[in-house]
Amino acid sequence: MTLPLFLTLTLLAIAITGGLSDLRTRRIPNWINLSGFILGMGLNTFFEHGEGFRLALIGFGLALLIYLPLYVIHAMGAGDVKFMAAIGAIVGPHNWLTLFLITAVLGGVASLCLVIVRGRLNLTLDNLSIIMTELRHGRMPYRKDPSLDVHDKHAVGLPHGASIAISTMLWVAFSSH
Repeated sequence: MTLPLFLTLTLLAIAITGGLSDLRTRRIPNWINLSGFILGMGLNTFFEHGEGFRLALIGFGLALLIYLPLYVIHAMGAGDVKFMAAIGAIVGPHNWLTLFLITAVLGGVASLCLVIVRGRLNLTLDNLSIIMTELRHGRMPYRKDPSLDVHDKHAVGLPHGASIAISTMLWVAFSSH
């Protein structure tokens, strides 16, 4: 579904601001996330009336549904969750699913490159095994190995907000054609 031009520009402004903030400080401030949520809800309501409000709310909720479990297991920071939820409020559920898939692939490729460059591929594969085993048994992986907590000083992290921003720019570029 194509977004109105003003909504697309708003999306790009929020995504780029959040992505740059995450690259610079490894944080996405609440003012960016709240602005994205309010603008997404308000502009969608303005452009599409009641249906726009409903779709923005569903996009927001869908993003929370997918991302919140990653925060709970300490695999992602709260700012990333709120950022993607704000993006969901702007683009709605159908567009968000596409954007989510682009972000997942881009983030996965970037992460794989990072662990290979840092010589941590075997360790990462071992960590994935620990994560899957612990989750399968209903336990939090970071409790078995603190380095599996995204906030641990030894964790290799990638600014997910930057992946979201780049994916958003790619989605806008390809969806406009």
